[in-house]
Amino acid sequence: MSDEAVKVVSEFKGAFEEFKKVNDERLDKLEKGESVAEVENKLGKIEETLQSFEDINQKLTLAEQEQKANSEKLESIETVLKRPGSGFSAEQVDATVKAFDAYCRKGIENLDPDEKKALTVSNDSTGGYLAPPEYVRELIKDITEISPIRSIARVRSTSARSIQVPKRTGQFSAQWVAESGTRSETTGYTVGLEEIPAHEHYALVDISEQDLEDTVFNLEAEMQSEFAEQFAKAEGLAFVSGNAVGKPEGILTNSSVGEVVSGNGTALTADGLLSLVHGIKSEYGRNGSFVFNRSTLAAIRKLKDTAGQYVFQAGMSLQAGVPNTILGQPYVEASDMPDIGAGAFPIVFGDFQRAYLIVDRVALAVLRDPFTQATSGNVRYIARRRVGGQVVQAEAIVKQKVSA
Repeated sequence: MSDEAVKVVSEFKGAFEEFKKVNDERLDKLEKGESVAEVENKLGKIEETLQSFEDINQKLTLAEQEQKANSEKLESIETVLKRPGSGFSAEQVDATVKAFDAYCRKGIENLDPDEKKALTVSNDSTGGYLAPPEYVRELIKDITEISPIRSIARVRSTSARSIQVPKRTGQFSAQWVAESGTRSETTGYTVGLEEIPAHEHYALVDISEQDLEDTVFNLEAEMQSEFAEQFAKAEGLAFVSGNAVGKPEGILTNSSVGEVVSGNGTALTADGLLSLVHGIKSEYGRNGSFVFNRSTLAAIRKLKDTAGQYVFQAGMSLQAGVPNTILGQPYVEASDMPDIGAGAFPIVFGDFQRAYLIVDRVALAVLRDPFTQATSGNVRYIARRRVGGQVVQAEAIVKQKVSA
């Protein structure tokens, strides 16, 4: 780690230690019935300092999630290539896997000639499908920065209007039987299909031809960036609270997602967070992440468990950029999550890779139309994107309700 990074980590840990001292003072004054105005003011300033480091922490968290997803993708690719009859030799498999790993870490522009040879973009059979166009990769990066749900959910592309995912809807139970007892059929196992359609959203902008001619910077490139940003904001909101009518279904709107109360009618509590973490099966909890907005994080930093330990843990290590955690679990900030309030659901916890599936049909299509508005002296830009999203395994996540 660089000297600058060591300095940043040291400053963050020092600020959090000061935060804990001041917060303990606040709690002590509250117990004694004394005024906490001065302490609250000091605490607010320290919170601003802590929040200034949060962008670094979020990048570490999202990088971990991306690395985990890339590792799983790499394993699945290697499995497919090594199947009998795949047509690939062991040497070709090793070269392709190593090149894809390098592509994930460095980007295609930084690959050496041998790695690029292993990933021939124009030939799918030699790994071209592993090297998407640079523009799409950058667009997805823009979306990830605004919609972090993409970084923790499962994402796949399709060339059809929707995808169907087989789903187990019922199970049978094993039965005990005597040595010579009668064995009857164990019924109850059923399956179904989960269909996820690709919904469309669009943006339409008219720009005068003189603006395009006279502007000092590339206005068309600026429009491309603006389209990407606005589509990202729209889908980020839909992934959280979309009603599934002409748009993706949100993680908060699926009626099958369970809920755990906070234990207080207007606030979060440490016990409520503990109940939330243990509100799903252990297998999901092992890959669990918290999702909430920035103001909720500020409230969580003040919480202590029954042993007097803060549930927020400063985890950025000097050796390897380990992100902060809450009760030992990573967290992701999503600005579209609701604030803390009576009856609100400000936090969701669980394994989003299992729970939520995002489907990309059209990444971004921009039509430049110089004819429709020609008599008005304008050029029309029409951008569209098709994307779907849906909760496919509701039991893998659980939401926190602010309620007693």
